Amino acid sequence: MKKIYVSVCVIFIGVNVLFAQTFIGGGGPINDVSTNDFPVIVSGLVPSTIDTANFGLESVCINLTHTWDADMEIRIIAPDGTSAILSSGNGGSGHDYTNTCFDNSAATNISQGGAPFTGSFIPQGQMGVVNNNQNGNGTWVLRVIDMYAQDFGTMLNWSITFGNNPASYFSMQDSNLPIVMINTNNQNIPDSPKISCDMGIIFNGVGNRNHITDPWNNYNGKIGIEVRGSSSQGFPKKSYGLQLWDSTSLPINHPILGMPSENDWCLIANYSDKSLLNNSLSYYLSRQMGWYAVRWRCVELIIDGQYMGVYLLTEKLKRDNARVNISKLNPTDTTGDQLTGGYIIKVDKTTSSSGAGWVSPFAPDTAPNGQTIYFQYDYPSDVNINVPQQNYIQAYVDSFETTLAGPNFADTSIGYAHYMNVNSFIDYFLVNELSKNVDGYRLSTFFYKDRASHGGKITMGPVWDYDISWANANYCDGSVVSGWAYQFGNVCSGDYWQIPFWWDRLMQDPVFRDKVQCRWQELSQTLLSKQFLFNYCDSMAILLNESQQRNFTVWPILGTYVWPNPSPIPTTYQGEIDELKNWIDLRWDWLNANMPGNAANCNLNGIPSATSYATTQPLAFPNPFANEINLSIFLPHEQPVKMELLNALGQVVQPIQLQQHAGGTQTIVFHPDASLPTGIYLLRITAGNNTWTEPLSKTE
Repeated sequence: MKKIYVSVCVIFIGVNVLFAQTFIGGGGPINDVSTNDFPVIVSGLVPSTIDTANFGLESVCINLTHTWDADMEIRIIAPDGTSAILSSGNGGSGHDYTNTCFDNSAATNISQGGAPFTGSFIPQGQMGVVNNNQNGNGTWVLRVIDMYAQDFGTMLNWSITFGNNPASYFSMQDSNLPIVMINTNNQNIPDSPKISCDMGIIFNGVGNRNHITDPWNNYNGKIGIEVRGSSSQGFPKKSYGLQLWDSTSLPINHPILGMPSENDWCLIANYSDKSLLNNSLSYYLSRQMGWYAVRWRCVELIIDGQYMGVYLLTEKLKRDNARVNISKLNPTDTTGDQLTGGYIIKVDKTTSSSGAGWVSPFAPDTAPNGQTIYFQYDYPSDVNINVPQQNYIQAYVDSFETTLAGPNFADTSIGYAHYMNVNSFIDYFLVNELSKNVDGYRLSTFFYKDRASHGGKITMGPVWDYDISWANANYCDGSVVSGWAYQFGNVCSGDYWQIPFWWDRLMQDPVFRDKVQCRWQELSQTLLSKQFLFNYCDSMAILLNESQQRNFTVWPILGTYVWPNPSPIPTTYQGEIDELKNWIDLRWDWLNANMPGNAANCNLNGIPSATSYATTQPLAFPNPFANEINLSIFLPHEQPVKMELLNALGQVVQPIQLQQHAGGTQTIVFHPDASLPTGIYLLRITAGNNTWTEPLSKTE
């Protein structure tokens, strides 16, 4: 039985009474890769009700030893189950918390401190959420979660103090973004399995404010939710996987925020990416290049009344007619055309319970430590795929790799092109190289194969997990503007996860190199032009300008190192956007000067024949606009372009302007009515069978 000691201090100042009540808890071992709870019974609080105005929790102090501080997440849990993060993933490989107090009145956030932590710090989470008018008497728990193997420690003692200077917390009332609200009913969200919760989404339409008191009008129902991610699980701002459930915990499909109906979704935290743009930019580019990439919406998240920040609500990458649109593979599909697809394969760290898959017989080109490439079953899952299906997809990929490694690999009839969708490899290459994705090709890497009757070749993608791309990695030259991401092994040959030999081998084929060059010539004038990329960054920064301020209020990490941020670290959000644009500027120049292939083998007028897949997304700028809108658009041939302006409600406020386009890349000027009020507008562009809608904002 742990002893509890109570110290009460009363000071009289005029008619006001200031007092503090401290309760001391015991300790014990902090076991490796486990949840360790240290309770203390609080009784006799005067008053018993705790709030943020008069009396409540003021501070939590701890003494513990641990051999790797960043392995730990430390929480305080109130009697009603409300919990708040005190520190998570801080201190790197440093040791111990010695006489460390978490107090909202401190000068320094714990995330800005260093191990061994000593003194007073602002807690990383919102400690004041426990001061929610509950009865403070009862069992309080200090929870220490050891998140990674090999290191452990000891809780020596800890204390909790209540008084007249209670911790407060940040709350959001309304937003220009959709609001996602989750009630866990006092449950802790685990890594797995999913727990049942309630979720509501508030979205009143483009250009309208969303209030936390508004009805849950976009979704209102049950979900299953769990923490997702690998290395990102060590961050205090968690990412989540969620599934829409009915009352019996069975999955149900439902459209969310204009995205097609499905049951599996993700909430991506983007914690280390302080621009909040890296993932969305990558997905957007890939989709506009003509490939499926997950749809997404920027939202603000509230869990159990606690504001969690800006998130990216995305589709989960999976087989579905509106997602990776390949044939459904049933357990009975074991022969003939049905056996040939569809399959989704992943190259990644092993995260499934069984890790089912196979080792490639072809080692990476750079593998001094005997590294291998491991292919995992993603669809059908390792639980559902049967032996004939395993044998088929393994044999197909083996045949592709054998051919690619063989002497006739570039033969147009029996070479690699017989097995793979060449255009998908080219565009996947361009997205990875423009972003210089340090995880590219080797982690969070997917490819899929449909049935033979539907084409049946290996298609690279969809792109996924780009939060540490776009210069957001301080290792393996991830932030250096020069160099190729596909040659990762030349820089970091000792890393356990290496890149398949595919990309080096493909670059040995002059025809493949020329196709890469021609596709670059096409897209660098439009979708991948500097102006388009800058415009995207500026437009998203305008959209997030309000919400990012709230995000970095509760996660005060601007100017602070978060793994794996390179230096120097901008101290403002605008600084993050400027840094991203400056890096893109230099990276684009390097790629343009070093892109493989011979541009002379592309058609004249800058319109390549080998890789023109489709008309690409137009670029509308400036955004916001004042007196005119410039529309840069690539079209494969001469045709008329129709443009009209709509307000946020979808009502036409300026009728069609028709202009003839000469083909190739051309900039058209659209003149909006000068009397239009400031606000959000949609520019609708139609060319042939293609229609695009570009969101724009108008300034004074």
